[in-house]
Amino acid sequence: MWQRAKIVVLALGLIVSQQVFATSAWDSYKARFLMPDGRIIDTGNNSVSHTEGQGFAMMMAVRNNDRAGFDKIWTWTKKNLQNPQTGLFYWRFNPVAADPVMDKNNATDGDTFIAWALLKAGTQWNDSSYLNASDAITKELVARNVISFAGYRVMLPGAKGFNLNSHVNLNPSYFIFPAWEDFAKRSHLTVWRDLINDGQKLLVKMRFGNTQLPADWVSLSADGRVTPAKEWPARFSYDAIRVPLYVKWYQPTSPLMAPYTAYWGRFSRTQTPAWVNVTTGDPAPYMMAGGLLAVRDLAMGQLPAGEPQITAQEDYYSASLKMLVSLAR
Repeated sequence: MWQRAKIVVLALGLIVSQQVFATSAWDSYKARFLMPDGRIIDTGNNSVSHTEGQGFAMMMAVRNNDRAGFDKIWTWTKKNLQNPQTGLFYWRFNPVAADPVMDKNNATDGDTFIAWALLKAGTQWNDSSYLNASDAITKELVARNVISFAGYRVMLPGAKGFNLNSHVNLNPSYFIFPAWEDFAKRSHLTVWRDLINDGQKLLVKMRFGNTQLPADWVSLSADGRVTPAKEWPARFSYDAIRVPLYVKWYQPTSPLMAPYTAYWGRFSRTQTPAWVNVTTGDPAPYMMAGGLLAVRDLAMGQLPAGEPQITAQEDYYSASLKMLVSLAR
């Protein structure tokens, strides 16, 4: 009996210690990037804000059971970024500009994360207002950003500027499979299953050059061909690093992880290039660190135990990747 009680005490201690770690990482993140009004600042980009960052942080708040933090971030996002005509969100906020939201386009990764966090919040805290807000956003996402093209159902990166008739430009890091899965379960709409299935098919086709990795931006032609989009460098880089993160989050044993583990397996952990040109094979002249390395560790099964360490030197994106990796695990 005494031995069993000892085991129970040890298990409770482990649970408590994990909760302390989670609070510590989230507190560190908030201290670095959350402004008192609810705005998340991109410290690597002149302290502008993005819907991506607002959505990331809303999800972190839910997972850390921080309703006050969640409400603060969501309230600022609604007030400053929500487009009253569409219900979606202006993708970028520059606090020092005459018009902080000069570009009125949306970014579907940010919209998706905001809607996903609201869905999680509504379920966790039994609040229908969050669920209704999530449903309204996903309805507009489908209406304004999802199209059928070249035999695939795809979500455009934004409502404007990506459907060029002869081809569409896609960002595979916007294929947020675990969110789409939750939207499918919530709505029972087949469009979300179509996006998941066709997104996975497209990732198989987006294996370029010797690396077999996707580029940050990819063009899908009307005849079904895919090529690195000519408007951006042909790199597997700071956008596409999220592709294996979301694949792993959605399905830990997915065969779609194979190109990433194969490529990264060519290098030792500390000598893995931060990015690579998928056309030429030329690597970055510097190595992975911070959040990039956390994604590699997750993919390779080398993620250390415990919560991420958000250092004083860490910029917003690196810290965000670390936190997302922790959520995915």
